[in-house]
Amino acid sequence: MSFTLDIKGKISLITGGTRGIGAAIADTFADADADIIITGTQKASVTKRVEELKRKTKGSVEGWVTDLTDVNSLDEICGRIRSLPQLDILVNNAGINHIVPIDEIKYYDLERLITINLNAPTLLSGAAAILMKQAGWGRIVNIASIWSVITKTGRAMYTASKFGLVGLTKTTAVDLGPYNILVNAVSPGFTLTDLTNSTVPADEQKRIAEQVPMRRFAQPDEMAHVVLFLCSELNTYLTGQNIVVDGGFVNV
Repeated sequence: MSFTLDIKGKISLITGGTRGIGAAIADTFADADADIIITGTQKASVTKRVEELKRKTKGSVEGWVTDLTDVNSLDEICGRIRSLPQLDILVNNAGINHIVPIDEIKYYDLERLITINLNAPTLLSGAAAILMKQAGWGRIVNIASIWSVITKTGRAMYTASKFGLVGLTKTTAVDLGPYNILVNAVSPGFTLTDLTNSTVPADEQKRIAEQVPMRRFAQPDEMAHVVLFLCSELNTYLTGQNIVVDGGFVNV
């Protein structure tokens, strides 16, 4: 018996696919010859990524410019999903963080963070579910965080949104299980993205890495490989789970 992570020809939507873990997921899906749609907030970065992905894959590549913090833009993308002839895979990756003590939280910041981190995945999953139910097959992966399992100072908003995203994952899996639609969350630990390198000094990265049992940060493609498995034909029964990919950090 041969085992392949096969998503060739699967129509896959990856939100926030222009950088970081989202870009790694898009690259991995391109290598697997999926038909890819990515979203991003900046037209130039979306266009650039589409051209890069086209050079990697035999599948089709499309880019949607959208701001998931904006209700009207969110409504528009949900409409575009519903108008697709088919959608096999949805990866809710787009998200933002805002670190601030609980007594300094402003309503606007809370609303904006919850809109993109929780409201958007909820509504996008609902739109995707319509097509997936018709096809009798689908995969939804929500990118959560280790802060969906543990927390630390200043992360009240972010942790609340990611705990909520895991709750959404579990309930959506229950709702859609009868239709052969599997729904899971992946919770990355410390990962070496461009954003990490630009915001966390090297000495701080070293200090954090020493607390990780594997003594290093993850590479973005290590997250992407887990997502690929969850969306492939090899995954036929794993659903409703929050898979923490953190080198063992939450255990220490």
